[in-house]
Amino acid sequence: MASPSIREMASLATPMSIRVAATLSLVERAGSVGATVEQLASETGTSAPALRCLLDHLVAIGVFDLDMESGHYRPTDLGAQMSEDAPAGIKPLLDIGSAGGRAELAFVDLLGTITTGAPAYLHRYGHDFWADLDARPELRRSFDAQMNWRFQVQAPQIAERFDWSRFPEILDVGGGDGTVLAAILHAHPDLRGRVLDLSPTATAATDRFAAAGLDGRASAVSGSFFDPLPVGADAYLLSDILHDWDDDHARKILAGCRRAAAPNGTVVVIEPLRGQGADTAIDLFMLMCFGGRERTVDELTRLAADCGLTLHSWGPVAAGRTALEFGVAPHRVDEPC
Repeated sequence: MASPSIREMASLATPMSIRVAATLSLVERAGSVGATVEQLASETGTSAPALRCLLDHLVAIGVFDLDMESGHYRPTDLGAQMSEDAPAGIKPLLDIGSAGGRAELAFVDLLGTITTGAPAYLHRYGHDFWADLDARPELRRSFDAQMNWRFQVQAPQIAERFDWSRFPEILDVGGGDGTVLAAILHAHPDLRGRVLDLSPTATAATDRFAAAGLDGRASAVSGSFFDPLPVGADAYLLSDILHDWDDDHARKILAGCRRAAAPNGTVVVIEPLRGQGADTAIDLFMLMCFGGRERTVDELTRLAADCGLTLHSWGPVAAGRTALEFGVAPHRVDEPC
């Protein structure tokens, strides 16, 4: 098979066609029976001639088939991957109306990020990613749903492959709606835990714990991890948090955990590592979207050391995720990060 040309690799026609198809839910609307372009245009409120042009390109790239007799377009097995209920769960990353799909569109301003180091998301939308979620509840809901999907497989692995039994009480810092903490508490019936996250998501965590029968052992705290954290937990968990931030903000998060954990607590960082669960594409996305980055064990260890935390151990804990366990360095307890 011939290698693609640089022109083919750079063309935006195919990725944008797929994203528009996902946003319009063309796979779900056509279904296995298929639909005519007129039917799909009526359901989506689009221009039939323009939609035909889009669908013909989707046929050319193998995402849809066209039955010439009936004029029905129907998704192929490849196209079915963008369905809302497909096991791959990638639609939120393609749908332009969702947090993930909207974020990836900011790649068109990547030159600015490479020139200045500032996130392209802010330049494109006028708000940073997190402010956008705060201002638009539908984006917040889609982001939380995306995080839930991401951890469907990983949360049970994290619960089972790390020795949480040493920590009677866990504070999951920025833990979303409690997916990971719920898995940990299910796997370790003697433990208790709290999730700390912003108000709408913390409320969702409370609902999750109640539905899972964990409301006696789990609770949610509304707040930011840039503010002082609740003290007294045995372990402070940061799962997929630090890679969203540049080094200065990551230090502030780690310093807040260290202050709350002192003098005898533990900080557990779970992250995809650069080259071990995080490829160059996601590293570029983190930079473009958040000004963040994927890091190595050495880089995370240095950040933590700046904040008075000492690496005790590290190792794989889930598919594409590594756990790093830090303790408070006694001689740094009272020093600012």
